[in-house]
Amino acid sequence: MSAPQNSLPADLHSLAARLRGAYVSGPVAPLRDALAPTDAVRAYEVQALNTAHWVAQGRWIIGRKVGLTAKAVQAQLGVDQPDFGVLFADMEIPDRGVLSAAKVLQPKAEAEVAFILSADLTNPDATRDEVAGAVGYAVAAIEIVDSRIADWKITFADTVADNGSSAFFVLGKDRKPLAGLDLKTCGMALEVNGEVASLGAGVACLGHPLNAAAWLARSLATQGAPLRKGDVVLTGALGPMVTIRPGDHVEATIGGLGTAAFTYRDDR
Repeated sequence: MSAPQNSLPADLHSLAARLRGAYVSGPVAPLRDALAPTDAVRAYEVQALNTAHWVAQGRWIIGRKVGLTAKAVQAQLGVDQPDFGVLFADMEIPDRGVLSAAKVLQPKAEAEVAFILSADLTNPDATRDEVAGAVGYAVAAIEIVDSRIADWKITFADTVADNGSSAFFVLGKDRKPLAGLDLKTCGMALEVNGEVASLGAGVACLGHPLNAAAWLARSLATQGAPLRKGDVVLTGALGPMVTIRPGDHVEATIGGLGTAAFTYRDDR
């Protein structure tokens, strides 16, 4: 049984520094000594501290990612909602580009629908239709998730504090307006070295990728940091994530959106 939340240490700066150090020195133990497993408030505070640190170092934010959109994964971590993390410009890999093994610790890949916004979303009560109206186009995407927590032994608080277990992402070249797309029943196949490694559909993402985007828009607007025109939104996995190894070529195909791909290469 975890300790009562109010009995845990409150040095969030120390936790933030511990996670930043993991990028250089390798994965760290779960944060349970200082964060209760479902302590979303303080976990997001840790995330915000590191976001501010990285922005001060010259990185710039280009969007957000939604995670934990599968009900089964939420149940596994004991929560009833998704989470989110920050996307920085230097996290994007060009379509058909290369991810160096030196830049990740224990990566996994998952196929997603991404939205690029054509308008701000400032309404804390934003509806799915309102969000759809702010989407400039949709695109097939791959998110490369990674955990700074050893062996992926994460709680909800661990992954939130760790920027949603984010790492890198790839956007496909085909940009499609929402009109005419069926993002609920669209099929997804994620292939590794030409072999199918994960299958899914749009409905696996909170019932529809727009549901995930609407949840994110409301959450961020409520916090006073709304989504803005031009932002990239990764809406969450359409199927199980897949562990990748150096030498792997990873390609996602999503019905109506085309493909996105990258190669994971060991060039250390």
